[in-house]
Amino acid sequence: MSAPADNLRINGDRLWDSLMEMAKIGPGVAGGNNRQTLTDEDGEGRRLFQRWCEDAGLTMAVDTMGTMFMTRPGTDPDAAPVYVGSHLDTQPTGGKYDGVLGVLGALEIARTLNDLGLKTKHPIVVTNWTNEEGTRFAPAMLASGVFAGMHEQDWAYAREDAKGKTFGDELKRIGWLGEEPVGSRKDKMKAFFELHIEQGPILEAEGKDIGVVTHGQGLWWLEVTVTGKDSHTGSTPMPMRRNAGLGAARMTELVHEIAMSHQPSAVGAIGHCDFHPNSRNVIPGKVVFTVDFRSPEQEILDAMKARFEAEAPKIAHELGLGVDIQVAGHFDPVTFDEGCVTAVRNAAERLGYSHRDIVSGAGHDACWINRVAPTAMVMCPCVDGLSHNEAEEISREWASAGANVLFHAVVETAEIVE
Repeated sequence: MSAPADNLRINGDRLWDSLMEMAKIGPGVAGGNNRQTLTDEDGEGRRLFQRWCEDAGLTMAVDTMGTMFMTRPGTDPDAAPVYVGSHLDTQPTGGKYDGVLGVLGALEIARTLNDLGLKTKHPIVVTNWTNEEGTRFAPAMLASGVFAGMHEQDWAYAREDAKGKTFGDELKRIGWLGEEPVGSRKDKMKAFFELHIEQGPILEAEGKDIGVVTHGQGLWWLEVTVTGKDSHTGSTPMPMRRNAGLGAARMTELVHEIAMSHQPSAVGAIGHCDFHPNSRNVIPGKVVFTVDFRSPEQEILDAMKARFEAEAPKIAHELGLGVDIQVAGHFDPVTFDEGCVTAVRNAAERLGYSHRDIVSGAGHDACWINRVAPTAMVMCPCVDGLSHNEAEEISREWASAGANVLFHAVVETAEIVE
């Protein structure tokens, strides 16, 4: 593989303008975005992305999970394509860059190659994976998980949102149910690259332009249902209460204690919690919450899950409560492909960007695709490490730096034809 000339850069202003234009679709209430998967806003964002890709000469295919594959042809029709992308769906109170930077940064590669009149031996496929966030339809990275063979498609179609609507029905409703069998192209991938904001504070704190992602944390998501008895808060004596809220509170402390006992590599928290009946003068009879354990070390990850499963029932028993624990999501820790990681690191060095190796604390589509193709990630800083929040922010310079490194790593892998 020959590297692109060091002076080649993407058009940073065009990339930024595209980010701002996409952010107009599904605006949030505080400056960010609410473009949850398979909503009307998701459909509108997809159509804008499709138009931009077709204007750049890319051809579209959509699989049966709704993932969009936009192809720039290579000179060798038999050469395995290089894939690059991320996701356009957001959290309910999401930012303008999480996922979107990776998709539009990928599109900018095709646009820049067009500007320069350059061809590559291998096709380049700009990709928008469906339902990376997993907020509306759990688990996260759903479409890439089906693509990689980690989930069954029928199971994915049956996932329900809070209103009982299914993934399969909503995919049809917004008009993005494709015909291509999901995963049919997974054996024909040369590589996959994903650009993403860090979603953590390390790069900004250390003044680094680029994160070279070498590993990804594994995770266990556990959905916990604690059951007690609804009763009046004013007239039920304290010793006679079966307070599901108290059980959930003590289990929250347990999650924190477990994660703290495995420092510095482990994290854990409860991020989603529903009280029933959720009335100010009723002791909750049921609480449903989700535990999120993460670690880059398999042994620690599994140990945290096992301890919670052993000790949460003891807490419930002491309080006269019932508890049910179900796995809501899981993936093992990831080690990204050495060759692809080296391409990213070398690109950062050639371009003169400060960089450091980093472990991704969040899950990404790249974590599943790494199972079926050589994969790597590029990260850029975000202000205060804040993400999954409408105040999420990056600079134009950070976006350009990340996209430039992405461009060089992808184009080197796709092999410029002189």
